Amino acid sequence: MEKEIFTIIGLLFMGASYVIYLRSIYKGKTKPHPFSWFIWGLLTAIGFFAQLSDGGGIGSSIMAASALISFGIAGIGYKMRDEIIVGKSDKWAFVLSLTAIPLWYFTGSALWSVILITLIDAGGFYPTYRKSWHHPEQESVMSFLLGGFKHFFTILALANISIITALFPFSLLITNLGLIALIYYRKKVLRT
Repeated sequence: MEKEIFTIIGLLFMGASYVIYLRSIYKGKTKPHPFSWFIWGLLTAIGFFAQLSDGGGIGSSIMAASALISFGIAGIGYKMRDEIIVGKSDKWAFVLSLTAIPLWYFTGSALWSVILITLIDAGGFYPTYRKSWHHPEQESVMSFLLGGFKHFFTILALANISIITALFPFSLLITNLGLIALIYYRKKVLRT
């Protein structure tokens, strides 16, 4: 029963995070980078399937829901693409993320797949980190904070906590907190 409770808490944090993020987009304050959100959707979907393969249980449902919503936000970001500068480095991060599927296929190992998607996901944060460095006001700190809590509860909700099931959500917790720190730092620097 405890895993189900952690799953519900994780889903609530996820829902709150995305509601805040979507409201911020609607109000014109947040401009999601379509490449980052597509990368996050793709890698989270792979992470979900890796969790399932290693007995992640009901806690894996948080990753599944997060992947679907990430693809939706990528679509919104794509529609706003005229308002977002897409650099060459963003395109390279996007292409790198697409290598995740064939790498998983060729390695044939859930562990190596999770290690690879964790590394690729860190690269997938690059476009949003770069955008936030120049325009920290274009991201929702509260949304990423709640998203970090979502990943914390994802780990607690897993039926089997192993490197395969927990490494990816743990790295997402760290990258979310890193983005928050970057945004606060840049807002402070730009104010002075």
